[in-house]
Amino acid sequence: MPPVIERLKRRSDFLRVAAARRKSVTPSLILQAMVHEPLPSGKSTEKNMSIRVGYTASKRVGGAVERNRARRRLRAAVAKVIPEYAKPGYDLVLVARKGTLARPFPKLLDDLVKSLKRLKAYRSV
Repeated sequence: MPPVIERLKRRSDFLRVAAARRKSVTPSLILQAMVHEPLPSGKSTEKNMSIRVGYTASKRVGGAVERNRARRRLRAAVAKVIPEYAKPGYDLVLVARKGTLARPFPKLLDDLVKSLKRLKAYRSV
């Protein structure tokens, strides 16, 4: 069964992932990762098996139209890559870069897979 993909929405969640200081930088995106805190009982639950993903794009990417387009491209990449290749139990934040808009989509997917491997969040199929 593929892991459940949820969204990170609160600023505190984004800051907690950034504070973990685990990131991978590629020409088209920055991926920050953090493992969920294990439950005291050690049991596997829905939360431990989920992957929570957040998206952000600063004004360095461009105006509002460019930032929204960059986030849409990141969401599309996540929809293709994360269910199949990401380990469950991670919080991931994808940060758009200037290259997110210009990079061909297959290269964007490759960058996301490469980042997952660097952060040890990759699940081989």
